[in-house]
Amino acid sequence: MPSLIDIRRRIRSVKNTQQITKAMKMVSAAKLRRAQDRVISARPYVAMLRQVLGNVAAAVALDERVASNPLLAQRPERRIALVLVTADKGLAGAFNSNLIKAAMKFASEHPEQQFEYLLVGRKGRDFYRKRSVTVAGEYTGLTAKVLYEDAAGIAHGLMDRFAKEEIDAVYLINNEFKSVMAQKLAVSRVLPVEMPQHQQPIDYIFEQPPAELLESLLPRYVEMEIYRALLESAAAEHAARMTAMESATSNAAEMIERLTLYMNRVRQASITKEIIEVVSGALALE
Repeated sequence: MPSLIDIRRRIRSVKNTQQITKAMKMVSAAKLRRAQDRVISARPYVAMLRQVLGNVAAAVALDERVASNPLLAQRPERRIALVLVTADKGLAGAFNSNLIKAAMKFASEHPEQQFEYLLVGRKGRDFYRKRSVTVAGEYTGLTAKVLYEDAAGIAHGLMDRFAKEEIDAVYLINNEFKSVMAQKLAVSRVLPVEMPQHQQPIDYIFEQPPAELLESLLPRYVEMEIYRALLESAAAEHAARMTAMESATSNAAEMIERLTLYMNRVRQASITKEIIEVVSGALALE
């Protein structure tokens, strides 16, 4: 049976851990508000960009110049670039492990393709550093403060390599923010850009030829897809960490309650034992 000093020391340790998890929950809640606002603000812009892209694509559906755009080139997917967006820190439940499992599952489902990984986030980078895979790029610290310039830099690198036919497709794996309690694992193809099909053209008056407008919209669309993924991942990470820290705080409270009850029982048994010893000694002297 452990001594009272050991139990008190353990209770003190759990209380210190509870204070840490509670503080981390409050920090994540504050960061989540800002990240959630940015995600909600970006979603209408991305949706409108997709709609405009679809309308312009419908307007130039019969234009032969559209098929020659390098970002629309459909090739057999022999060389795939996989962009994996993970977090830089842990303590977020299954946030990072689910992403890594999804990347491994995606690779196992395409055994004949050659994969190269572009890793955004320290957790994904640390995992694949220990594996014999081709890593095309590593980025850390991007989700702490998501900047459009960072997303544009990643997108331009991918678009240049795709246009030079060094890769045949680009897939993106990230967590999308749904609510504080739920995140959605998303696997999407970024390149080649998939144009909307069977959309009725809208009678727009274009100030420039629609083909030129489409050519300028496609890179912006790829940039926004990467930027949106970083924003969604940042918000989902804070939500997952807040949920995990709230659960850890509740578990710590339950553990403190159980340890306190156990300490009281040990103390009661110790007192009872001392009383029995005193009474036994007194009876022995009679």
